[in-house]
Amino acid sequence: MNDADPQPNWASIQTVADYLAVSDDTVRRMIARGDIPARRFGPRLIRIDMNLLDAASEPVVLTEDQA
Repeated sequence: MNDADPQPNWASIQTVADYLAVSDDTVRRMIARGDIPARRFGPRLIRIDMNLLDAASEPVVLTEDQA
């Protein structure tokens, strides 16, 4: 990691679910699909770097017929 990289901001699945206003099961499915990068710390502990979560989100672009 170089000086320009931010420090990881690790969050639990429940914290991310609250942040995204979805259930923790939805967050688990998003991790399984690869939509959200996550790390396992030990056999049960899963954490998501909030910096990567924000970077992974994509803006929604509506076309004229969708607006």
